[in-house]
Amino acid sequence: MTNPIFLALDMPQIDAAKVMAEKVKAHVGGFKLGLEFFCAHGHHGVREIAQVGLPIFLDLKLHDIPNTVAGAMQSIHTLEPSIVTVHASGGRAMMEDAKAAAGDGCKVVAVTMLTSLSERDLKRMGLTSSVEDQVLRLAELAHTAGLDGIVCSGHEVKAVHSQWKDGFFVVPGLRPAGSAVGDQKRVVTPRQARDDGAGMLVIGRPISRADDPVEAARAIEATL
Repeated sequence: MTNPIFLALDMPQIDAAKVMAEKVKAHVGGFKLGLEFFCAHGHHGVREIAQVGLPIFLDLKLHDIPNTVAGAMQSIHTLEPSIVTVHASGGRAMMEDAKAAAGDGCKVVAVTMLTSLSERDLKRMGLTSSVEDQVLRLAELAHTAGLDGIVCSGHEVKAVHSQWKDGFFVVPGLRPAGSAVGDQKRVVTPRQARDDGAGMLVIGRPISRADDPVEAARAIEATL
């Protein structure tokens, strides 16, 4: 991937999202469209952003019984996304069916632990392992299910990369040095994540809410 930066375009207005995409397209490698965007704009919205001419990462975090997830994957096949997410906690059979339904040319990656969660949150859910151990466990499950890689925070990507050498690792929750953390709890800089093995860097607010989004994207690109 020549430019690993994917801009998160989770905006309520499709026109604003498309304007932003056009502005920064020279300094990013693609666009991440998440659940908020997809629920608001559906297939039409995805096609509108795809017209900008860069790859689309559909971050839908699918999580249901295997047959339902496979059907959902088939329903978005015509959108030709480059990458789609499912939840690793859905289990091996669900992930296997998702990958089989995705078709050629589409990577399927599994979300391990949301970057908004901390170790304290794990304990509240009844999980006694550390965040890193939980991520490694789910990464191994995704690997055995035949997925292309996982989504994890920059804090875990180095450990996962050492375990899964040829995996494709998507790292969200990134913040350039000195920027606000917001609702993310496990954050690193884009450069650190890249050095530790990230194949895709998902960045939203540091670019989309900057006073000058183009300059912000250019500055992050320059650090890589």
